[in-house]
Amino acid sequence: MSEHEFPSQRQHTLFFLDQIRDFSPVFLDTEVDATAIVAGRAKAAATGGRRSVVSYVVHAAAGVLRRHPEANAAIDGRIEPRLATFDTVSAKVTLDRILDGRRVVLATVLPDLQSASLADIQARLDQVAAGDPDTAEDFAAIRALRELPPAQAHERFRAAAARLELRPAIVGTFSVTSLGHSVVDSFHSVGGTTITLGVGRIVDRPVVRSGQVTVAPVLRLSLTFDHRVIDGAEAADILTEITAALEAVEQ
Repeated sequence: MSEHEFPSQRQHTLFFLDQIRDFSPVFLDTEVDATAIVAGRAKAAATGGRRSVVSYVVHAAAGVLRRHPEANAAIDGRIEPRLATFDTVSAKVTLDRILDGRRVVLATVLPDLQSASLADIQARLDQVAAGDPDTAEDFAAIRALRELPPAQAHERFRAAAARLELRPAIVGTFSVTSLGHSVVDSFHSVGGTTITLGVGRIVDRPVVRSGQVTVAPVLRLSLTFDHRVIDGAEAADILTEITAALEAVEQ
C-alpha cells in the first residue's frame, strides 16, 4: 500500500460533491430514436462541419426548459428555503480534460441558450474543447481555487454556490453530462441543478415502427431531478418533450 496526498487537480470535484449533499435526486430514463440525430451529424460531416450528440441534447433541453420555468430554477436552504426561477436558460456541460497532467472532470457553462441555435451551441462547445485547461479563461475559476489553501477554497466555493443569483453563471440552470464516447448505455448523475441529463452511447437496437420490428439507432437518455424543486409528473413531462424534440431534429 502507498498513501498520497489528495490531488489538488480534483479538489473542485470534492467541493462540488459536498455542495450537492442537500439534493433530493430522483432518477428517470428513456430511449430516444436517434435516426434524425445520426442523419444530421452525417450531413454536417459531409460539408466539413460537426454536430456532437451533446449539442443536440443541450439545444433540445434549452427549448423545453424555456417552457418550464418552474424547473429552470434553483433552491437554497433547509428550514426556510429560498427558491429562484431564472429568465435565462444556461447549461453546464461536463468535459473530460487534462489539468496539470491529471485527467479530471471540468465543466463549462453555456449562457443565454433561450435564443441560441444548434450551430451557436456547437461553436461554443468547440471553442471550449480547443482551450487548454491550464491557461484557458473558461477554467480560470478552477485554477484560482487551486491557488488557495483547501479550507479557504472550500469556503469560497460554498459561499458562491449559496448565492442563488450566481447559480446560472456557476453551474447553469440545467446540466448535461455524457459518457457516450464509451460502451456506457445509460447512467444517472447529479449535476448541481434541478435538471441533469445523462447521455449514453447511440447504438443500433430493435425498435417497433408501425407494428413492425426494425433496427434503428437508439440513444439512452436519463434525467435526474431535484425533488425539492419539482415533482415527478413535471420531470416526466420535461423528459418526454426533450425526447420528442430530439427525435424531430432537422436532418
